[in-house]
Amino acid sequence: MNFKLRTTAAAILAVSLVAPSVNASAQESDAPPKKHVVIKKEKTPPGPTVEEQIQSLRQELQGQIDSLKNDLATKDEQLKTAQQAAANAQAAADRATAADAAQNQAVVDNTTAVTTLQTTVTDLKGNQASLAATVSDETASIKKSIENPTTLHYKGINLTPGGFTAGETIWRSKATGGDIPTAFSALPYEGADAYSLSEFYGSARQSRVSLLAEGKTSWGTLKGYYEADWLGTGISSNNNQSNSYALRQRVIWGSAETNNHWKFAGGQMWSLATEDKVGISNDSSDILTPLTIDPNYVTGFVWTRQYGVRVVKSFKHAAFGIAAENPQLLYSASLAGNTPYAVLGSAGANGGNYNAAISTCTPSNTVVNYTNEAETDSAGNTVDIASPVSKTVNGCANIANISFNKAPDVLVKAAFDPGWGHFEVFGILGFAHETVYPGETTNSNLYGGFTDVAASAASGSAVLAAPALTTAGYYSDSIKVGGAGGSLRVPIIPKVLTFGAKGLFGPGIGRYGDSTLSDVTANANGTLEPIHNVSGLFTLEANVTPRFVAYLNYGGDYAGREDEATPTATTLAAPSAVFCPTGSATCTATPTAADIAAGGKWGATWAAPKAAAVGYGSRLLSNSACNTISNPGYNGGGSPGYIPGGSCGAQSRDVQEITGGWWYDIYKGDRGRFRQGFQYGYAVREGWSGAGTPGIGAKGIDNMFWTSLRYYLP
Repeated sequence: MNFKLRTTAAAILAVSLVAPSVNASAQESDAPPKKHVVIKKEKTPPGPTVEEQIQSLRQELQGQIDSLKNDLATKDEQLKTAQQAAANAQAAADRATAADAAQNQAVVDNTTAVTTLQTTVTDLKGNQASLAATVSDETASIKKSIENPTTLHYKGINLTPGGFTAGETIWRSKATGGDIPTAFSALPYEGADAYSLSEFYGSARQSRVSLLAEGKTSWGTLKGYYEADWLGTGISSNNNQSNSYALRQRVIWGSAETNNHWKFAGGQMWSLATEDKVGISNDSSDILTPLTIDPNYVTGFVWTRQYGVRVVKSFKHAAFGIAAENPQLLYSASLAGNTPYAVLGSAGANGGNYNAAISTCTPSNTVVNYTNEAETDSAGNTVDIASPVSKTVNGCANIANISFNKAPDVLVKAAFDPGWGHFEVFGILGFAHETVYPGETTNSNLYGGFTDVAASAASGSAVLAAPALTTAGYYSDSIKVGGAGGSLRVPIIPKVLTFGAKGLFGPGIGRYGDSTLSDVTANANGTLEPIHNVSGLFTLEANVTPRFVAYLNYGGDYAGREDEATPTATTLAAPSAVFCPTGSATCTATPTAADIAAGGKWGATWAAPKAAAVGYGSRLLSNSACNTISNPGYNGGGSPGYIPGGSCGAQSRDVQEITGGWWYDIYKGDRGRFRQGFQYGYAVREGWSGAGTPGIGAKGIDNMFWTSLRYYLP
């Protein structure tokens, strides 16, 4: 502002100085020229000069300027005062605003603090209630675990008992002499005495006990498991009064699983070939057994429970395992008379804790030769007669055949769980061996070393009916058996309807099928020949309600025909008596008195050997008894009533069954489970056709009904 005032004053002063000069000049130049007139006037006093006027004006302007300066100074002072007052007022306003903001912040802080306090109090109340509820729940849980423990604790491990009691019945339209389990490979054929009778049994023998021990370590989990029932049979077990059947081990194993899911297990357990629910497991609860009441399940189901040691690696959606398991060979063979004997096992040895008992021995008295004997007739004359030589052979059957196993069965398996269903593929490799004795045959055993007098007379030199029995030249024989299989279990309607399929195919794996058909047979050389086996099973399971499940199964086991008969595989029939006159090349079975009087000797001769059945399911096997009712057995003077005639000899081709049923949980809760079950089964056993035109086969059909009431431990 001072600068503006000074500028204004300077402008006014400049204008004042310039203006008079400009006016004077204008007057002199603009006035028209006038005539000079002299007029005499009174002499007036002289006025102020221009300089004086300028000086006076300067002084006046200077005074104005000084006054303006003073005014400006005053105004500057006032302005400064006003500015200071305004600054002070602004500072005061700022202080007031700050104070107000501080007050407002304090109010906000107080409000927040109050809200926080209220929230804290509410949280404390909630935490107190939650803590009280947690304490109450924990107290109830502790009380429950003390009063009703599901797991027992012992030295750092958890013990979980389990099992169920069972009251069950079975009715079969055709008698088998079996309890709740069905011996599918022994279903009677139509001609058997038992085929005309039904059977009913009630049993609690499938009741089960189990105990799981589990311990945690820093690197993984240790487990041990024991499971048993009463389906074992002791030598003296019977139904007479106490029904004292033996406790049977089902599975007993121990396992160690690392935190990165490597699992090592050993003991008696479900075979690696048995289907699992998820991944690969040896836990009984993870095995996908059919839902049947029949503890032998259903034909076509692939399984064993036997010793094994395994290693399994599990991933999120897959698992891979390898196992070595206890082997056993199921052998069945028809042998020709000149087929060499072999040894591949025996009954058990008492000292070795295998069952050494023999179930039955059937004596057979056979005429094996004729000799010449002189006797005195009624007239006192000495005459030659044919005297038969007999041999008694006992055909005995072992209760248990124990094969001499070369090595354990080796099994591999891969399981996949992609999120929809469960899928498995697996393989089995087995090893079998035996000792073959070429000098040991049925012909040699019966007729070895005996001379055929008729053949000898015709040839002029001694001819033996069969070579003498000898063990010379024995040798060992071995083969490999095995097969491949797979299974799937997929949901048709999730959590409601499930479909399953399983199959196994290969030579020598019959015992892995539910019917336990034969694994191997013999060829004409007496060496082992594998039987091609097939097992298959289809399953439908429906969870109709949370308490009711229904199921339907169809499956079968098949043993292929291994007809090993050859033109040189022959059997000698029993000899006949002939008289060979002295010096004659011809012998006769009906000599005259003159022939005998002329001299000679009686002896034996054998007809030409005939081709005979060899192997399994041979077309030369006689099944003629399959068309007739077999004769009941006898003991001494009569039949004791408990020895029915045997079934015909047709070897099993296949056994099939369709079976269905349900389980209903009458009660299921923290006090356990009470369950009712029903099952119906329709089973068919068919034998291979044998000799005849057309070939005679065999067939047996059985209708079976089971009921069950079970209580399961919680």
